Amino acid sequence: MEAALTAVFLPREQKRPFVHKAIIKLDTATVFIRVAWELKSLDSKKYAALSIPLSEAGRQLGGWHNQLLKQNSATTKVVAEK
Repeated sequence: MEAALTAVFLPREQKRPFVHKAIIKLDTATVFIRVAWELKSLDSKKYAALSIPLSEAGRQLGGWHNQLLKQNSATTKVVAEK
């Protein structure tokens, strides 16, 4: 969450590393939740309740990351053409 919030306030060209860091942290949290569920420390209802919003957050962060990649490549093309 901290990395994503930081990225919101940065200029476009500085956002990508923070969005990438947010994706890594979200993936780590997802793995820990899955391990807790497999060890029966977390019941299936709670696992599902946590997995759905984490999955949606992952899709949103992935989309944001891809958008930043496209914007970066478009900026690079414009600079290269000059």
